[in-house]
Amino acid sequence: MKDPLVVFIPSGKKGRFSTGTPLLDCARQLGVDVDSVCGGRGICGRCQVVIAEGDFAKHGIVSNAGNVEPLTDPERRFDVRTGLIAGRRLSCHARLLGDLVVDVPPESQIHRQVVRKRAEVRAIEIDPVVRLHYVEVAEPDMGVPDGDHQRLVTSLREQWNLSIRAIEPDALETLQAVLRKGDWRVTVAVYQGNKIMRLWPGFEDRLYGIAVDVGSTTIAAHLCDLATGEVVAACGQMNPQIRFGEDLMSRVSYAMMNDGGAAELTASIRAGIDQVFAEAIAEAGIPGENVAVVTLVGNPVMHHLLLGFDPVQLGHAPFALVTNEALERSAASLAIASLGAGTQCYFLPCIAGHVGADTAAMVLSEAPHLGEAISLLVDVGTNAEIVLGNKDRLLAASSPTGPAFEGAQISSGQRAAPGAIERVRIDRGTFEPKFKVIGSDLWSNEEGFAEDVANIGVTGICGSGIIEALAEMLLTELLTKDGIIDGTKREFCPRLIPEGRTFSYLLHQGIPEIRVTQNDVRAIQLAKGALYAGARLLMDEMEIDTVDRIVLAGAFGSHIDPKYAMILGLIPDCALDHVSSAGNAAGTGARIALLNAKSRTEIEALVAKIEKIETAVEPRFQAHFVDAMAMPHKTAPYANLRRVVDLPQETQVENGAGPRRTRRAGRSRTTRQ
Repeated sequence: MKDPLVVFIPSGKKGRFSTGTPLLDCARQLGVDVDSVCGGRGICGRCQVVIAEGDFAKHGIVSNAGNVEPLTDPERRFDVRTGLIAGRRLSCHARLLGDLVVDVPPESQIHRQVVRKRAEVRAIEIDPVVRLHYVEVAEPDMGVPDGDHQRLVTSLREQWNLSIRAIEPDALETLQAVLRKGDWRVTVAVYQGNKIMRLWPGFEDRLYGIAVDVGSTTIAAHLCDLATGEVVAACGQMNPQIRFGEDLMSRVSYAMMNDGGAAELTASIRAGIDQVFAEAIAEAGIPGENVAVVTLVGNPVMHHLLLGFDPVQLGHAPFALVTNEALERSAASLAIASLGAGTQCYFLPCIAGHVGADTAAMVLSEAPHLGEAISLLVDVGTNAEIVLGNKDRLLAASSPTGPAFEGAQISSGQRAAPGAIERVRIDRGTFEPKFKVIGSDLWSNEEGFAEDVANIGVTGICGSGIIEALAEMLLTELLTKDGIIDGTKREFCPRLIPEGRTFSYLLHQGIPEIRVTQNDVRAIQLAKGALYAGARLLMDEMEIDTVDRIVLAGAFGSHIDPKYAMILGLIPDCALDHVSSAGNAAGTGARIALLNAKSRTEIEALVAKIEKIETAVEPRFQAHFVDAMAMPHKTAPYANLRRVVDLPQETQVENGAGPRRTRRAGRSRTTRQ
């Protein structure tokens, strides 16, 4: 008897699987876009699917809800407001019993996310590692036994003063045909002045390279003209590994717990990169063989999986890397079919087990080592990478912030996709909110907002939105410094809703209903506490109490408002005009390494000098973390912030049952009577 047939729509991908296979596993094996924050543990509720009912003659099957196992306990724990929409199943827990047609709704699909990473405007000295050289080669002579390769090398030495020591195998294979097609006049791509990479018949004046930031969430690639540095195409997509788990440790766990899991993850990321490269090449309208070099950056797990290294050692202390040195590979060895087989792929060096090549690229981009000012660089993500220092000394650390900043672990959280609340303001007198969603320029209280978002809806709240919501609640004293939603304000604020012994704040009344819950506050407190503690630990090591400038990097870091980040205490106090966004600093660093040969030597030498501070074994980290749970901080005065923001006096509330407060003299607020 045949195994049950599963058809996923709208993709149309289908296959047969054994009875009892979770639908999420079916989707993974078929390459179907199904989001999964928790890696199939039934915690996040992101992998919701709809079991189609009816006779599907096209596929020759009858599909109905009876062809999956009954609702499981983890699924029952979700209700309409917190996650599982009526009629849907968690694909990680719904197990196959018979033929099925499975509808993956848009909000459960990986590739809906807005990839915010872009090429930052940056002056880069052009000095590429690959250059084109047009040469005229002597024709064969019966009296001179030299082969075509030897005569080409002689021509490059005589005409360009190049000492060629190697040639790519595929270039050697096509050498004779190209020389004759070009009537002994050819253009040669030479790598680092000594290696022949590729040849074209006649004259060729354009050579390209790709800089790619391989993030755990997104892949962002920029196709550049190596002669001018111009970005001629930029493409991005969600990292296809997300279907194996959103956070890195879920993917490492997948590699540990499944035979061939690491190879499966490697194949997935390589296929994703190949697809992005193909899109960039098509957008630019150039042949793939004209891409001569690629630079790649990523966190250690992405770095290892892309190179085909087993990441298991990165999953537990002491987090040993296979190597932290810069590496070179050919496109063929990485199974990148969209480029020429000999295209050189350069991986920037990693700093340590949890501080990868993307952090090295951020350092290359922001250059803290070139100035006197003490700079704090923070790449905010599921694992925050932090660099502190100046020309005299650089320190680096990673801090386990978790996925809360990206909308995970938040009751109505989602990624930065159309419909997600990204900006929040709360009226100081009425406590009424207004917000903006991705995909609309209007505030929710402006005329025409409903019509403007009719096609995308208000679907949830992303990281920047939850940060601003909590900061605004703190400023209006709906939230105490210790992170308790103050239920005693309910008399004046009907949007405070009782939830057992705690309260939530109703941000959006509709479908779906969006609240900020006490658990949401705790999730952000834990994340921001870890981030601040990591930065403070580096400051202790440097024996300083203040920094001169702060740079927020990464997709989330570049979108968050620095003022709101400081109000919550994500980052140490600093003059607000010295806090800036670097955008995709890792991608910019990758472009620098692509376009400037000397920068590779620079970053390789610099990484060897960066001191790594391991937060996991540092006893002071826990003390800093506890103090940083308060907002903005339990003891830090935040004098710079107080000059521009009227922070409330400390208010203490016990489980919303009653307040104990002290008020600043003369402070008052108009409240609704």
